Amino acid sequence: MIALALAERRPRLRVALVERAALGGNHIWSHFGSDVDTRDAWLVEPLVSYRWSSYDVAFPQFSRELHASYRSITSDRLAEVLRERLPATAFVTGDVVSARPDRLELADGRTLRAAAVVDARGPGDLAQLELGYQKFVGQVLHLSRPHGVRRPVVMDATLDQPDGYRFVYLLPLTPSEIFVEDTYYSESPTLDQPVLIQRIADYAARRGWQVDAVSRSESGVLPVVLGGDFERYWSSTGEDLAKAGMRAGLFHPTTGYSLPDAIRLASLVAGATDLSHSALLRLTHDHAARTWSSRGFYRLLDTMLFRAAAPEQRYRVLQRFYRLDAALVQRFYAAESTRADRYHPCPPGRR
Repeated sequence: MIALALAERRPRLRVALVERAALGGNHIWSHFGSDVDTRDAWLVEPLVSYRWSSYDVAFPQFSRELHASYRSITSDRLAEVLRERLPATAFVTGDVVSARPDRLELADGRTLRAAAVVDARGPGDLAQLELGYQKFVGQVLHLSRPHGVRRPVVMDATLDQPDGYRFVYLLPLTPSEIFVEDTYYSESPTLDQPVLIQRIADYAARRGWQVDAVSRSESGVLPVVLGGDFERYWSSTGEDLAKAGMRAGLFHPTTGYSLPDAIRLASLVAGATDLSHSALLRLTHDHAARTWSSRGFYRLLDTMLFRAAAPEQRYRVLQRFYRLDAALVQRFYAAESTRADRYHPCPPGRR
């Protein structure tokens, strides 16, 4: 996101994007329209692959359609836009073994020198934080007949509840193509992919869907933060590097989701007058520290979710939450809950 923002707003800069694997990775990122400030729409709009005007949730005693803009970005679309906006020389494939403020050392012996480096290589030392986990496996299913799902189902919790709060997430990509994700809020980061893949197949069978093919799969284990020390987390990957994404602690404490934060930081960097190493270090650290400080409420809610409810009963917390005002729900996902909102302590979850 930083590379895209700089290509748009600072096109004279020479930018390199170093990836050890496929450009854009293997993922579908989704967000509510209200997660992104209108001032940053220029950055995210070209990436959006799918759009809906509402979504559903379902629980054992309650279901609801919520009217809110919902959007998804695919890895393929992200990679396509990157290649359109950045010159071919900007892309470097390699495994970074050492990152310094002015250079990168790659596993194949190459050294890349730069005026500044931003490190976005995933989480820091998560042992510095008190965590629960949101873990998932998702698959794109191609069906022999239309699935009949008209809009996203952000949570279908009308299911057995093993290993903590469980729900299935659905994205109807075409009338006969649907993304199905089996998700858990769990104390354990252990992800048994074969079991979750089988549960996706069982879910499809219960819906009466005949699966002709599975075109792609993704999986992940995301941190849900109950507590911790921001400065120790930041320092765990070095104090002298500018950082972004999970490495900077820029993710929603309850959902583990980092896309809206990535958009905010990219816009901030693109608008900075000084892009030297020392300036980027101050900018990224101070922004991440302010963001962490402002989100203590969500960490408190996460503690309540994991400590105050038996694992098989956690769905009741979410079931109650989704009875609240739709605007309150959207502010929660955007990490912009008001003082009044905070009198309704019921945390939800979605990457």
